[in-house]
Amino acid sequence: MTDNANKTKGIILLVVAIILWGCNWPVMKAGLSHITPLWFSTLRFSSSALVLFLLQFATGKIRIPGRSEFPIIISVGVLQMMAFTALGCIAMSFLPAGKSAVLAYTTPLWVVPASVIFFREKLTTLQLSGACTGFIGILVLFNPLATNWHNMTQLVANGLLLLASLCWAICILHLRRNRSRLNAFELAPWQMLLASLLLLPLTWVFEGGWSGDNSGALLAITLFVGPVATAFCFCAVNAASAWLSSVTLSSMMLFVPITGLIVSVITLHEDLPLSLLAGSLLIALGIAIMTRKKARQNHKGICVVENTSRSPIKERI
Repeated sequence: MTDNANKTKGIILLVVAIILWGCNWPVMKAGLSHITPLWFSTLRFSSSALVLFLLQFATGKIRIPGRSEFPIIISVGVLQMMAFTALGCIAMSFLPAGKSAVLAYTTPLWVVPASVIFFREKLTTLQLSGACTGFIGILVLFNPLATNWHNMTQLVANGLLLLASLCWAICILHLRRNRSRLNAFELAPWQMLLASLLLLPLTWVFEGGWSGDNSGALLAITLFVGPVATAFCFCAVNAASAWLSSVTLSSMMLFVPITGLIVSVITLHEDLPLSLLAGSLLIALGIAIMTRKKARQNHKGICVVENTSRSPIKERI
């Protein structure tokens, strides 16, 4: 197959994954009307792990991780999957899906200051300007002058989304300094399995017994959120990363929260105030500036996906 054909195939896979991931936010919001957040998160990763294990078994690609893979499995399974998803679902119980998608994807903005604080990395002028642009976007999105500071539920929910984003950022920083003999596809089901096993007891403690309404709608939503938006999209973006440059991957990934915002406004009839629109554009611009700089420094890395074993910037997917 020619390079142009491979590139076209990669773009198609990436566009499909971006659309599905963007749609995943309003679908998750709908799912929360049928089941509580932690049970929903547990369903998502247990169903995704099952699908990927079956796929690997059918293709003879199951790999047993060794001791050297444990740190990566723990980092991604605990921080990027369990913490990010659970905190996001809890927050989305009280916030619009569109705003949740935008705030959850502020991860690269936290990587920059954390790199300086913990690893003494030096910022370029471009990185600093991108970070400042993104943080200004967060302030605009929150619109401090219009925020009801007495509504603790809303404040805590917004804080949980930023905390979820920070957890993913910590995972990225950890993965930058760890390597594995297994690739992202081979590690993914083990990471999802770990997330499921950790979520299950936490769910029992904080939410009690099974909370799903066992409706056909819940089943359909689970099949989309788990096997489709998590397992399939993971495989699609991982495959696309082999045919597309990190610049293309990183740039196109910015359309995930934008798609989530647009689909939420259309399907859930969520409001789109000027502060949300302006803040979202500033955040996307800030991340684009930083990501593009990193991509130029390393043209052979993977970009970032919602659930991968590599760092989410390529350096990442």
